[in-house]
Amino acid sequence: MSQEAFVLFFRELANDKVALVGGKNASLGELFNRLNANGINVPDGFATTASAYWRFLDENRLREPLTTLLATVDAQEFSNLQEVGAQARALLRNATLPAPVVQNITDAYHALSAEYTHDIQVAVRSSATAEDLPQASFAGQHDSFLNVRGVQPVLHACQECYVSLFNDRAIKYRLQNGFDHMQVALSVGVQTMVRSDLASAGVAFTIEPETGHENLVYLTGSWGLGENVVQGAVNPDEYYLFKPALRHHSRALVTKKLGDKAKTMHYAVDEHQLAGIKNTDTPPERREAFVLTDAEAEQLGRWCLQIEEHYGMPMDIEWAKDGLNNELYIVQARPETIHHGRRVVSLHEYQLTEKGPVLATGKAVGNQIAVGVARILDSPADGHRLQPGDILVTDITSPDWNTVLRKAAVIVTNKGGRTSHAAIVARELGVSAVVGTLNATEKIKDGQLITVSCAEGDEGHVYAGQLAWEESDIDLQQVKMPRTKPLLILADPDRALHLARYPSQGVGLLRMEFAINNAIRVHPMALVAFDQLTDQKARETIMKLTERYASKPEYFIDKLAQAIGLVAAAFYPREVIVRLSDFKTNEYANLIGGRQFEPAEENPMLGFRGASRYYSPQYREGFRLECAALQRVRHEMGLTNVKVMVPFCRTVAEGQKVVALMEEFGLKRGEDGLEIYVMAEIPSNVVLAEEFAAVFDGFSIGSNDLTQLTLGLDRDSAIVSSLFDERNEAVLRMLAQVIRTAKACGRPIGLCGQAPSDYPEFAQFLVEQGIDSISFSPDALLKGMANMAAAEQAPPGERPQEAAAFERA
Repeated sequence: MSQEAFVLFFRELANDKVALVGGKNASLGELFNRLNANGINVPDGFATTASAYWRFLDENRLREPLTTLLATVDAQEFSNLQEVGAQARALLRNATLPAPVVQNITDAYHALSAEYTHDIQVAVRSSATAEDLPQASFAGQHDSFLNVRGVQPVLHACQECYVSLFNDRAIKYRLQNGFDHMQVALSVGVQTMVRSDLASAGVAFTIEPETGHENLVYLTGSWGLGENVVQGAVNPDEYYLFKPALRHHSRALVTKKLGDKAKTMHYAVDEHQLAGIKNTDTPPERREAFVLTDAEAEQLGRWCLQIEEHYGMPMDIEWAKDGLNNELYIVQARPETIHHGRRVVSLHEYQLTEKGPVLATGKAVGNQIAVGVARILDSPADGHRLQPGDILVTDITSPDWNTVLRKAAVIVTNKGGRTSHAAIVARELGVSAVVGTLNATEKIKDGQLITVSCAEGDEGHVYAGQLAWEESDIDLQQVKMPRTKPLLILADPDRALHLARYPSQGVGLLRMEFAINNAIRVHPMALVAFDQLTDQKARETIMKLTERYASKPEYFIDKLAQAIGLVAAAFYPREVIVRLSDFKTNEYANLIGGRQFEPAEENPMLGFRGASRYYSPQYREGFRLECAALQRVRHEMGLTNVKVMVPFCRTVAEGQKVVALMEEFGLKRGEDGLEIYVMAEIPSNVVLAEEFAAVFDGFSIGSNDLTQLTLGLDRDSAIVSSLFDERNEAVLRMLAQVIRTAKACGRPIGLCGQAPSDYPEFAQFLVEQGIDSISFSPDALLKGMANMAAAEQAPPGERPQEAAAFERA
């Protein structure tokens, strides 16, 4: 290839051509050449070279005037940047494309058009390169043009891409990052457009973008052209796909979330407009529908995984679906830059200690809490109003906002998802953001003091006023791992990806009730026996909640499987012990449609709960749904790290009934390594531990119920609550006995509870008895681990005085 080649087709490009065509176009060539053969659809196209750009500058004698002009920029305050930028852009806009460059682009466009039987539309995108730094991507600094048709509009768009090399933000970017203006060239990529204006498009990351979690592919999408997702103009649908399942072509979609998708970007239809796009309101029925089927999401997930493995690094990928042929395509791929190569060695944790009125909610980016004055800005031109430490509140951001965003303590937007511009910049700057609130600019007043919390899981909250919080540092390199397994107690699946970074060995207790209460909300029997439901309001609510499902029971199965699947994928291959539902009758009754199916009990704590429900005709079919969800997670998603735990099992015969029923419902003990544990929380579990060990694979001590039932007190009663103490000698003897029996039977045994973190002597007692694991709430994990490690190191005879009673146990 000669030095004067001005156009190269994608089939002539690969990653070693970055210096010629920039990172974006080189990557397209790599995808087109190396991955098309693997069945990954990549639209064809071509790219102008750096030589074409230099020829453009030289024929128009622009190097010297540009150099002189750009040297006048105030590089400290950028006070004259707008004036200098406008003059630079005028120089390029008034220049003429060289005849050889025009001819090469024209010939290439005709050749590309000849590949199709219909008139094509192309995307014309900038791809910057630095001669001495071929890895420079300059992402988001330059312009792109969509729905460009015909030779003359393509030539015009190419010149406008050259002009965009001197956007104010691009000039400032180069100055701040140490690039010589005249050493940066611009390549223009011309790619056949996928008709996603008639279907959908979006962005994918081959690691979870918030935490850098590597088990998952994170996929977002919205109706119409993908620019709405890239720019953060919509709240997209979200999909999480489990990588090992993608590799084995099993069910990989662990969870998905419906986005608002308020706008749809189409081609402009004005016959007098040579090119262009427009945004229209998305019809309500499309806003309520997912943009991809599960099978399509999984196909994209497999492609993304192939791309990651080909490049050998996490990737940021753009996809599109063609509404004419219903085919999926990959249209961009670039290395992910936030988490790649970073090893997490410490965590800085935040926890609110009080709550206030909620002004707005959205997707949380980061995990920080901050307080500040809200500044509602309509455009970057208002940036002077934002003072360092203020909280920026706006509708949407774009690369033009970059300078303003650097001053913000937190970013809050009406529009956008986790792959939006605001979210990406927030991660780069190390600040938090709440994106996609829909109404923050309406609900928050300019100048109002607000607290923004991204420390409460998936959802970020904006509170009125100044709230109190606590901060703590976790140096993961200094955390000593005890021999006794430290596990987590987890309720909220949305916190799983964050908590998976903690130094635990898995989840010792995942409470199913949280997912039922929050994600499902409906009593399972109201779904199974919907035709018998007499509560008309409940019927209407259930009809609305289940309208996207083929059956009402499938709603329960799918929602529960997604919640459990996300936790299991986050911690994979570490164990996750899922406790079957343990609502009391009064709690079940509070679920939608629940009152018709629940008896009124004087003491629900000791009534129709746990194992006795599962085989009862009153709940048997509801239990079938719980088992179906677990079967989907283990068998279809391949998340065999999930173990199942039966709560409140009063008798051995009851345990046998439940295990047999689980096998009938598709959860056979031992199949695919399935282990079924029992909660040791009733004195009968302790007294007959050897018999229970013949039915179950392991024990988990529920210290709260065991203490309550051993001492014969109601822990919810304020009158006798002072007597509740896990360190009571009677309780300790129970603990020692069940641990001893479990060990003799070769069954693992753990404990879930607060006491081992609150009382070092209690942790020491458990360790000395030979307990296999202790599960802690997230805020107690590190303290509990320290107590366990100290207990393991303490020589016999050097135990705390408080442990004296333990000796008698």
